[in-house]
Amino acid sequence: MTPITHYLCIGCPLGCRLEVEDDEAGAIVEVRGHSCRKGKTFAEREHHDPRRMVTTTVAVTGGLWRRLPVHTTAEVPKDLVHDVVRLLRSVELTAPIERGQVIASDVLGTGADVVASRELPLA
Repeated sequence: MTPITHYLCIGCPLGCRLEVEDDEAGAIVEVRGHSCRKGKTFAEREHHDPRRMVTTTVAVTGGLWRRLPVHTTAEVPKDLVHDVVRLLRSVELTAPIERGQVIASDVLGTGADVVASRELPLA
């Protein structure tokens, strides 16, 4: 019997329940349960290389608000998400900050930058 792994698709709002069947070598034999092309692509990538966008906040001094929302410019490997957030927990910026300003370049060697999601003016 070939192994079957189950996933909940986050590729679109439908939230399809996916089944990925692979052979003994780990190659995908079949993807079932997807209602759109995004579902099949999601299942294949999730099975071999799961990735996520990271969104969080960082501390700011001298700004209108004390926290600034930030996000990655690309998906990072899922197993590094907590490490990225942990790294950003130690970041403290000084206002003013422009939307899109790079907060951390090539975070943890992932190729993704962390950028400001909005501008933050002086207090």
